[in-house]
Amino acid sequence: MKVLLLEDEKSIRDFVRINLKREGYEVIEAGTGEEALDLADQQTDIVIAILDVMLPGIDGFEVCGQLRKKYPRLGIIMLTAKSQELDKVMGLEFGADDYVSKPFSPAELLARVKALHRRLTPIPEAEDKNEINIAPFRLLLDERKLIRAEQEIDLTPKEFAMIKLLAENANKAISRDEILTAVWGQFFVGDLKIVDVNIRRIRQKIEDDPAHPAFLETVWGYGYLWRKDVPDERH
Repeated sequence: MKVLLLEDEKSIRDFVRINLKREGYEVIEAGTGEEALDLADQQTDIVIAILDVMLPGIDGFEVCGQLRKKYPRLGIIMLTAKSQELDKVMGLEFGADDYVSKPFSPAELLARVKALHRRLTPIPEAEDKNEINIAPFRLLLDERKLIRAEQEIDLTPKEFAMIKLLAENANKAISRDEILTAVWGQFFVGDLKIVDVNIRRIRQKIEDDPAHPAFLETVWGYGYLWRKDVPDERH
C-alpha cells in the first residue's frame, strides 16, 4: 500500500517513514503542501495521506481539502498539535478521516494507519448481500458507493462506514459511543465531536435541506438514526 507523507521537519519525516516501511508500506514523501499535491496527481494509486498541519506555503488543511475534492476515497490522517483542539476539528471539517496528536508514538500512528486501511478495503460479500436499499438511496457494499437517482454521492471512508452502520440499523437510534467504536475502533482516543462533525458533512451531501434533515435524524442527548423509506421529494 502506498502512503503519502507530508511533513516539513525532516527528522519527523524520517522517523515516520522508517516505521511505515518496516510494516511494508511504500512511502512517498513531501516537505511542502505544493509538493504533496503534485505527487498525488502523479501517483494516483496512493491509498492514505498523512498530513502535517503547520507547513511553509499552503498548510495541511488546504492540502486536505484539495485532496478530498479530487480523491474522495483517499484515506487522510492529520498530524495536529496536542494542545490545539481547533486543529482537530478543522481537519475533520476539511475532510480528514482521523488525526494523531504530536508528539505521537510510532505504534499509535501505525495503529491508525492500519485501522483506516482496513476500512478502505472492501470485504467480499455474497452477491445478494452487496446492496442495502435505503430508499431513495442504494448502498453498494463491494463498490463502496452511495447512489441516489443513479447518481453517485462522493463519500470519505469514514462517511461510508457511518452510513453503512446506520443503514444496517435503519429506523433504530445508534448512540454516539456506538458509532465511535464501530467506525473509529474501540481504542480510539478522541472527542465524541468527531461523530457530530462527520454527520454534519454527510448531511451536506445527502439532505435536500441539511438544516432540517429528513434521512439522518438527531436523537437528542443520545445519537443518530437513519429514517428509512422517506419519500424522495426530488421526483
